[in-house]
Amino acid sequence: MCQLLGMNCNTPTDILFSFDGFRRRGGLTDHHADGFGIAFFEHAGCRVFLDYEASAHSSVADFVHRYPIKSTHVIAHIRKATQGRVALENTHPFQREMWGQNWIFAHNGNLVDFAPPRGQFYRPVGDTDSEAAFCMLLERLRQQFDDAPPAQTLHRAVSDIAAEIREAGIFNFMLSNGQVLFTHCTTHLHYIVRQAPFAVAHLVDNDVSVDFSTVTTPNDRVAVIATQPLTDNECWTTHPKDTVLMFSEGWPHLLETCC
Repeated sequence: MCQLLGMNCNTPTDILFSFDGFRRRGGLTDHHADGFGIAFFEHAGCRVFLDYEASAHSSVADFVHRYPIKSTHVIAHIRKATQGRVALENTHPFQREMWGQNWIFAHNGNLVDFAPPRGQFYRPVGDTDSEAAFCMLLERLRQQFDDAPPAQTLHRAVSDIAAEIREAGIFNFMLSNGQVLFTHCTTHLHYIVRQAPFAVAHLVDNDVSVDFSTVTTPNDRVAVIATQPLTDNECWTTHPKDTVLMFSEGWPHLLETCC
C-alpha cells in the first residue's frame, strides 16, 4: 500500500529533511513506486506537485527537494497502486475547493467494494477508491454546513464520516484546509512533536542527520506525521486506531467529548 507524510507547525517551516527520507521509500528503500505528490499551504493558497513517476527517481521530486518552501501545513504521499491505474489523475494528494478554502486529501489503504452515491458538488476525476472517499467526505460536510464551522465542530463531523467510510476497509488519511490538519488511522500512522529543547535527528532511509537546535527558535513547535517513523533516534508516538486527531499549531488534539 501507500505511505503518508504530513507536517503541522506553529510557524512556517520547510520539510526538506523529512522529505529526503520519505521520498526514498518511493522506489529505493521501499516499493511505493507508482507516483508521488506533495502539497504546501501558503496562507489561502496551495502549491501542489504531482508525478506518476517513483518519488526516488522523479525530476519533480528532485525539484521539490531543492526548493525550501516554508509552510505550516504539508501533506505528501507515495503510491503503491491497489485501485486505479498509474496515472496523474490517480496521484495523491487530491485537491478541491469548499467554503472558499483549498482542501487537500491523501489516503493510504484499500476500500473494498466502495461505491458512494454520486455527489452533487464533488465527483472523482480518476478511478481510485481514495478520491471517491475524499469526494464523499466533502459532499457530506457541505451538506451539513453552509459555511466553515468551528474547528471542534468540524473535527466531530470528520470523525463521524471517517467511521462510516472505514467500514469498507483500511482508511488511513490526512486532510487539511491550511488551518488545521486531520489525520485518521486504521492500521499504521505515527507522529512526533519537535519543540525546545531541540536535538539531533537521524533518518532511517538515508545516513543524514540534522541538529534542529541550529535551524529553529525556542518558540517553534513542529508535528510530523508519517505512516512509519522517519528517524531512528527519536521517540515517535503511535497514532490511536480508529481515531481522528486534529493537529493545530504543531500539537495533536483528540476529539472533545461531551460531559
